Amino acid sequence: MHMRSPTRSRGWWPTLLATVALLAALAAAVGVSAASAESPSSSEKLILRAGWTNDPDNLNPFIGYESSSYEVWRLNYSLLTGWDAKTLEPKPELAESWEVSDDGLTWTFKIRQDATWHDGKPVTAKDVAWTYNTIIEEELSAFTLYTEFIERVETPDDYTAVFVCSQPKANMLGLWIPILPEHVWADLTPEERAETFVNEPPLIGSGPFQVVEWKKGEYVRMEANKDYFGGAPTLDEVIFQTYQNNDTMAQDVKAGSLDAAWNIPPAQVEPLDALDDITAHGYTPIGMDELGFNCYEGEASLGHPVLRDAAFRQALNYAVDKEQVKKIAYSGFGIPGLSIIQPDKYTDPDWHWQPPEPYAFDLEKAKSELDAAGYSDGDGDGIREYEGEPISLRLYARSESPESQKAGKLITGWFEQIGLDIKYEVIDDGILGDKQFNYNDDDEFAPDFDMFIWGWGGDIDPNFILSIFTTDQIESWSDCNWSNAEYDELFKEQQRTIEPQERKQIIDRMQEIWYEETPYIILQYPDNFEAYNTAKWTGWVRSPADNGAVWYTATAFDSYLNLKPNTATAAEDGGSNTGLIIGIVVAAVVVLGVIVWVILRRRPKATEED
Repeated sequence: MHMRSPTRSRGWWPTLLATVALLAALAAAVGVSAASAESPSSSEKLILRAGWTNDPDNLNPFIGYESSSYEVWRLNYSLLTGWDAKTLEPKPELAESWEVSDDGLTWTFKIRQDATWHDGKPVTAKDVAWTYNTIIEEELSAFTLYTEFIERVETPDDYTAVFVCSQPKANMLGLWIPILPEHVWADLTPEERAETFVNEPPLIGSGPFQVVEWKKGEYVRMEANKDYFGGAPTLDEVIFQTYQNNDTMAQDVKAGSLDAAWNIPPAQVEPLDALDDITAHGYTPIGMDELGFNCYEGEASLGHPVLRDAAFRQALNYAVDKEQVKKIAYSGFGIPGLSIIQPDKYTDPDWHWQPPEPYAFDLEKAKSELDAAGYSDGDGDGIREYEGEPISLRLYARSESPESQKAGKLITGWFEQIGLDIKYEVIDDGILGDKQFNYNDDDEFAPDFDMFIWGWGGDIDPNFILSIFTTDQIESWSDCNWSNAEYDELFKEQQRTIEPQERKQIIDRMQEIWYEETPYIILQYPDNFEAYNTAKWTGWVRSPADNGAVWYTATAFDSYLNLKPNTATAAEDGGSNTGLIIGIVVAAVVVLGVIVWVILRRRPKATEED
């Protein structure tokens, strides 16, 4: 900003000196800044800042359920076996090798001898045995779906874990169970482990990073484990920052204050990917988004009784236009859903079952099906009745998910058109979870909801996603509380069927039963969207290699271990900054010359001064 001098008696020389000083200071400041960019201090920490909109709910692996909690546990703890990032095949992790007996009932794992806990104590087979045996004996439901058929784990020596099974176990190399340190967890009571222990930082694990700080709703900070048995990470810290708005998060990636972001808005993918220093893309993870129903048969249930009727739920399938849900709620991305296992995700075999006659959107068909099931509008007020009372159903969408909110509005409109009174509300994950796992004053399970929109992520093996619909998982992983005896038996049978094609036939029948009963309506196999800085960092690893994510999935683990500063970019930046300095200096000289010429030319003559 230029100012008119208040008095001419001060002349032009002080102005010239001030201008020179200002330009010199500017050049010097830019030079220092450029020098700092070219030669970062060796004492500076290498910190990866990653953004998400889904805050961890609990750091106790026996209690938490949010995907962000699992991302933290994956880095803080080790699994018995992991997955190859590119092929998704099982690979050694805490177990360096394994063998199985001819009858498939005994698995022997050799535990690495160079693994230590974050507090320096050695990891042994006894920690593996304690983790599994405790889950089995105390029926810790967060992981019992993985321990089916495992009777016990024995330790003939400190580095051998022998799993004794009652039946062959098809998913033995795909168990997502973090190995916990016995010396930290053994002194807790079963109730503390399952219900009250919050596992405050620092978390003692054996993974490549350690949670050292957690401020709920704001961030999780993890420090690198430089003694990690898989090799010390180059990164010094990973900070997961929680955002309330994914547009703001995307802008922070663009500005360079955030290195990676998960769940960016679809509209931001192309603009971010067009930038030289950012890569952004969508990918379809293992998982689904669904409209879920409260199917619980217990007397204490607070859900509407009509939702226990499979015929009522089947009719609602005809009142959901999944193409419109994809177009409006998901901005045209993803795949409209059918069964609980998505297509084109698994190979050799493909576990997806395709319904021969999928439900099609047809509001008139939905009305006629409801009429046939006995849910008519007897008084002509536009609302169907159950036992003489209007059918009014609560529908919950999640504040953390704009997609669920848009889908909820669409579904509300369609369900109202077929004669249902819908009370639509947006609530956060925590409140919805409390409603799904509500207990009354008599400590009876009393799920307090009718319908909800949420989603699931899956494992490499289909066992997990199948397990959440078993009767055993009611009051645990099951959020719809559906129960079917044939499905339960088939679930056990597929687990002990080792031959893949035979197992697929069983899983196909499970999906058929599930589809007919409709405890969910699968809305989408949604795309997720991520962005990450490829100018600042090198070593991002997509999992699977051709179309996967670089982080925030069970298998996208290698990025954290491989990331390094992009030295080539730094060198290029250094050259650019040097040129910038020269340019600024030249510009300063030119500007200075112009100012001198203008001032001299405008200098008042003696006669004017007189």
